[in-house]
Amino acid sequence: MKTSLVLLLLLIATAALAQVGGASIATPTLSPPFAMASHTNHAAPQQMAQEQSLLEGTGQVYIAHGERPLWEVAPPEPPTVPLGDVARAYRKQHQTAKKAQFVYSQIGSQ
Repeated sequence: MKTSLVLLLLLIATAALAQVGGASIATPTLSPPFAMASHTNHAAPQQMAQEQSLLEGTGQVYIAHGERPLWEVAPPEPPTVPLGDVARAYRKQHQTAKKAQFVYSQIGSQ
């Protein structure tokens, strides 16, 4: 099993190297290498743009009609009980719970 796994790995590595090496030999590149354009003013400080309104009107008051958001009308969530308090309550219930009675009886010894 180990031998076949090593041979498979060797075959895959050989195929990968052949693809890389064959591509560079078959197609010689005559174009210059890729170079990123320089952006000198990309992060330079400048004046802020003029304020633009996102609404279509010019300074008018808009009243929206529709449904109220859920946070305004939904009841608040009940407070969560800490996990330690829950564990203490379960432990107390376990200590005070009625225990099962173990009854031992031998069959056939009358």
